[in-house]
Amino acid sequence: MGDTPPRRDEIGLIPCPEARYNRSPIVLVQNKLGVESWCVKFLLPYVHNKLLHYRQRKQWLNKDELIDVTCTLLLLNPDFTTAWNVRKELILSGTLNPLKDLHLGKLALTKFPKSPETWIHRRWVLQQLIQENSLPTLVNKGNMGTVPTERIQRLVQEEMDVCCEAAGRYPSNYNAWSHRIWVLQHLGKLNVKILLNELSSTKYWVSMHVSDHSGFHYRQFLIKSLTGRTVADNTVLVQNQLVNQQSSSLPKDEENEAAEATCAEEQRVDLSQLLEEELELCTDLIDTYPGHETLWCHRRHVFYLQHHLNNKLLLPNIWLTSVDSSDGTLNNSHPSTAVSHVTQAMDVDGLHDSNKQGYTQETKRLKRAPTQDSLGLEMEYRFIDKVLSTCRDVEQARFATAYKKWFIFPFNMGEMKSHHRIEYGTTPASSCSKQ
Repeated sequence: MGDTPPRRDEIGLIPCPEARYNRSPIVLVQNKLGVESWCVKFLLPYVHNKLLHYRQRKQWLNKDELIDVTCTLLLLNPDFTTAWNVRKELILSGTLNPLKDLHLGKLALTKFPKSPETWIHRRWVLQQLIQENSLPTLVNKGNMGTVPTERIQRLVQEEMDVCCEAAGRYPSNYNAWSHRIWVLQHLGKLNVKILLNELSSTKYWVSMHVSDHSGFHYRQFLIKSLTGRTVADNTVLVQNQLVNQQSSSLPKDEENEAAEATCAEEQRVDLSQLLEEELELCTDLIDTYPGHETLWCHRRHVFYLQHHLNNKLLLPNIWLTSVDSSDGTLNNSHPSTAVSHVTQAMDVDGLHDSNKQGYTQETKRLKRAPTQDSLGLEMEYRFIDKVLSTCRDVEQARFATAYKKWFIFPFNMGEMKSHHRIEYGTTPASSCSKQ
């Protein structure tokens, strides 16, 4: 078996209880490496003892022999940590190309897709590739921050392919999906473009594996990462817009304008639409494949993110609306003044201002228009009632009932508190204290 060339793409055992023919037990067909099972009970102890004798300094092996022994051992038993540690030493000494270990791990994962030691060693090799400047880690572009280079993007894509193949070979492969998240964090640096590409590319996969919780958890990680990054970026953009409206007469540097335009283009992610599309995906899968608890758990997570995203974006949206007055400017550019102006605009009964100053047609629109979150709650009620009234699957009804119990209590309470704050400009606790 030895040091496998890069063209080998899969390994497997050929059921063969005994050697029937006088030939090699290693079979190669169209880049698929097969090992007759009868020889494993002889070959595995042989290479195992040989490596242990080397580590105990009882037997000397040159570098080529050491590479062949560890390669054979790991293809038969990839969870043998000592063999991976020997190959780490060979990489650090410059004897072994780290890219060969990535290929060896990929080949081993075709037979043992959940091998934790293989995934751990793979992450170590990737770290070495970056730390040793084998790959340029990041490129700075002015104020745009850091973006992956083409070579890193190619490496990220290769790791995504390895993880996808391993996830398809073993259901709920936690190790593969965890490695995929690690790659996004350390190689992709949670780049928005990469996150969106991953969200798009895994949509078909989860549709074909509706019971694989690890796959849906990965999508939850992607959505949460996009939400966290984009909400922060949108907050910065809102503040910049308010400042720019006050300082529009000042000349701007052309280079800064280009950087801001590019930055704004990268940050232009419609989170509301993204979450809405994910809920539609959940709806389609729940209707098509009834009785899968994973789908209901994923819907719960997505709706929770959507609910809290609407609460986070409520203030900036009202803030920008209040800026758009008749003359298009603010009386005072300080953020605290803008917030207090919004608070007064949302005071329906005029409790904070007996004269009701600033009570305009725009104020009425803000008071009377239903919020996006309340519409989402109503649509979710309708979806649950529709499922419960039409489903015939017992498990589907049980999961829908559990989802309804989770849905009703926290969001009803949250809606009541939000309604109380908007109507009376205070919290229930403060209103009780006044009484």
